[in-house]
Amino acid sequence: MVTASTVGYGDFFPTTLGGHLVGVYVIIGGIATLTTLFTKIATAIENAKGQRMKGQLDLDLSDHLVILGYTPGRTERLVQELTADGVLPIALCAWDEVAENPLPDHPDHGFVRGDLAEETVLRRAGTHRAGRVLVDARDDNEALTLTVAAAHLNRSAHIVVTLRDMVRARNFSYLDRTVQCVQWHSPRMATEELQDPGIAAVYADLMTHGGRNTYSTRLPDALAGTVVGELQTGIGRGFDATLLAVQLDGAVISPGWNSPLPAGSVLYYVGGRRLSAEDIVRSCAR
Repeated sequence: MVTASTVGYGDFFPTTLGGHLVGVYVIIGGIATLTTLFTKIATAIENAKGQRMKGQLDLDLSDHLVILGYTPGRTERLVQELTADGVLPIALCAWDEVAENPLPDHPDHGFVRGDLAEETVLRRAGTHRAGRVLVDARDDNEALTLTVAAAHLNRSAHIVVTLRDMVRARNFSYLDRTVQCVQWHSPRMATEELQDPGIAAVYADLMTHGGRNTYSTRLPDALAGTVVGELQTGIGRGFDATLLAVQLDGAVISPGWNSPLPAGSVLYYVGGRRLSAEDIVRSCAR
């Protein structure tokens, strides 16, 4: 090894003609061998890196998030929001038109490309082991196709689908009632649903006529100085309503329990009906 690497310590060396010949052979052969070996190792590393960048390798991920579909700019923003609260392993799956990994600066995330409706491609992304799946397709018909494929592989995953036409959500309920559909034009809703499953259904109920709605009203003058906790308890017990925010100079979401409410405050609350000033005063007087 000392001879082949041409280092030589000077304390052990050949002295005969035969030894010199063998030494020359070992030096030349050693250099050629080591050069070939290192070249092959470097080539293998580059090939693996190239395959990873081109989405050709199987991903060793589990309980992760699989994103089916890529839209330049939009997908990057989704990933940024999803990872804002911590590192969430993500497998991004794109069609063949995306030549290389569009998120090279995220080494913790994987990339797979191919026909996203094919089981082999979905398995390379670990869809069958995923905890969550986001279907962010190019149109609603494609979204339905990808949802069917993903649900076939993994029935236990929380699947969120972005739709242009929310009327189509009924079709997805035929497949699986646990599939949650959100508006494509509200990517923030998709990230919230993935992070907190079920939150989209809460928003949908609040925005649906006939359900529990959000209302606003000005704080009655008789209750100026009342703390938030007293008001919250009063309207909660009296009318099953929940105070969400208070606005004076600016909106304050979920104000502190002991915060006093100055005159002129605007109350935002969730309830079964709109409360009159008399309702609020009477509930707080109990």
